[in-house]
Amino acid sequence: MTQTSQTTRPTALVTGASKGFGRAVATQLAARGWRLVLDARGEADLARVAADLPDAVAVAGDVTDPLHREALAAAAEVLGGIDLLVNNASELGPSPLPGLRAYPLAAARTVYETNVIAPLALIQLLLPSLTAAGGAVVNISSDAAVEAYEGWGGYGSSKAALDHIGAVLAAEESDIRVYAFDPGDMRTDMHQRAFPGEDISDRPGAETVVPAFLRLIDERPASGRYRAAELCAPAISEVAR
Repeated sequence: MTQTSQTTRPTALVTGASKGFGRAVATQLAARGWRLVLDARGEADLARVAADLPDAVAVAGDVTDPLHREALAAAAEVLGGIDLLVNNASELGPSPLPGLRAYPLAAARTVYETNVIAPLALIQLLLPSLTAAGGAVVNISSDAAVEAYEGWGGYGSSKAALDHIGAVLAAEESDIRVYAFDPGDMRTDMHQRAFPGEDISDRPGAETVVPAFLRLIDERPASGRYRAAELCAPAISEVAR
């Protein structure tokens, strides 16, 4: 799914595209000639991002809302279908991060609705189109999905669940690629919320991680879980087989 001619340009749906990693991904895909359907809750921020990109359609709303998800799928259909779904929109949960002993269950439900249920629902809506295109799903993961960090039980467990959904989907749907992509620590608003009052200026900017993401969708290795650091290796085609 590299840059193609005007008549065969691919289309991507990127959730959480108004800021951080989602915005960085959208910007670089647009530079490669991709058509884009962009989602975020913040209508004004999303409109500004879309206005700076060619062939970008902004559909503001909450991915936990079924009607909004249907609007995203409809926007992709207008463009002729979808080649790439990037499930990037995420909910961190309460800040400061609480331990599981006192984790508010209402907040846990919101985290899981955003990080697990909504991505699965979008996959279900878009799977026929993705299958027809031989496309790919990229679920944005986290090292908290595979490591036990104090305070990260809500967010980390939701990302672990999303990783497993992706792995099972890959086993069931051989005509598409399904990736869990762990970008590592980044200097984003959500990461700052995880560390309130701390200086996170030493973290890399989201745009520095995009080349690893692009390599993943360019080389199309076997479905699996990939870390941005791994994608700096000379070859990835045998990783996660």
